[in-house]
Amino acid sequence: MRDLKHLYYFERLLEDANNELIRDAQEEGRKCIGTVCENVPEPLLNLDGVFSARLRAPRTGSMEMATYYMTSFLCEYTRALLERAIEGGYNFTDALIAPDGCSMMNRCVENMELLKTMEKDDFFYEYMEIPMKSNQNGLNLYVLQCKNHILTPLNKHFGTDISDAAIRKAVAEHNRVCELIRAIGDYRKSDKPAITGYEFHIITMVTYVAPKDKLIPMLEETLEELKTREPDEKNDYRARVVFVGSEVDDVDMIKLVEESGAYVCADRFCYGSLPGRLPIVLNDEEDALTQVCRHYMEKSQCPRYMNQDKIQERKKYIADIAEEYNADGIIFEQIKFCDPWAYERMMGSAILRDKYHYPVLTIDRPYQVASSGQLKTRVQAFVESVEIKKINGGRAE
Repeated sequence: MRDLKHLYYFERLLEDANNELIRDAQEEGRKCIGTVCENVPEPLLNLDGVFSARLRAPRTGSMEMATYYMTSFLCEYTRALLERAIEGGYNFTDALIAPDGCSMMNRCVENMELLKTMEKDDFFYEYMEIPMKSNQNGLNLYVLQCKNHILTPLNKHFGTDISDAAIRKAVAEHNRVCELIRAIGDYRKSDKPAITGYEFHIITMVTYVAPKDKLIPMLEETLEELKTREPDEKNDYRARVVFVGSEVDDVDMIKLVEESGAYVCADRFCYGSLPGRLPIVLNDEEDALTQVCRHYMEKSQCPRYMNQDKIQERKKYIADIAEEYNADGIIFEQIKFCDPWAYERMMGSAILRDKYHYPVLTIDRPYQVASSGQLKTRVQAFVESVEIKKINGGRAE
């Protein structure tokens, strides 16, 4: 297929947490608000004069210092972030807002603060409590936490306009990005897709780590390109898979799967588009903040939500995606030592296999997978097993 015009630029943006578009925005006088979890509502961090950046640790090497403070039994994502912070890799940020998505992330950010890893004099940390149940009490908590730990601090420290009109404007920009990403992602539904899973992963990830207004023109051009992009007549993919699980910001993860013969047709993981890039529908009768919080609470597929209907909904959501994107199987992954996703992977993989009759490969993986030959072998074996099932008349066990 013809190369996408902006893909190489997007790949370069992902090589450094402090990417070119962040630097451009800060030169304009805007403040960078770092965050570490999908449970912090993005539009609230993208009001006038501020913009959000999900923290990553690309090209991670040794994590010795972070392991000293956090032990080797905590997930590599949190240790990689702490190691990079100790190295001074996040000194470009002006604030860090962290939810209690898990105890490991709390410990990571607390160590960043205790070790004084951020250099700016006016830098501040905020810690949010996120509801564990999707109900009215949970929504009330969410709204209060967003007021106390996002909106009020932004207004106090940077003079940010936190009015209802300002939030609605930020939501409109957020929705434009979501609409473009979902439209681009729809090309994966075709039997001969005009975009690879790897390309889509790159495009989606940049929307989490750079100012959205600077990306919109490039996303629009990319969508126009895809309308006339001719897919390869013959591809090497032997199975279509949904990739499901915890945080995936490693550019090599999806590439490894696709080099093993599986086309990643859908992405239900942190940093993915499903449901992370679902537009937020606002009405005029209720305040925007409450509606934004309700959207994040109700649409979230994070295993932090413990009420029974949400637990069951998460499995059905994956099965529905697999059907919508015509998947042959599901790869269910987690970063090693990730507690919330470890339980979710165990139960989810069994239910998807036994109730919904999809072949499922479960893996726990390192934060960086570039040299993981063993993981590639497991994916290749899974692809072969899916092929055999298809030859034998379907995906049912």
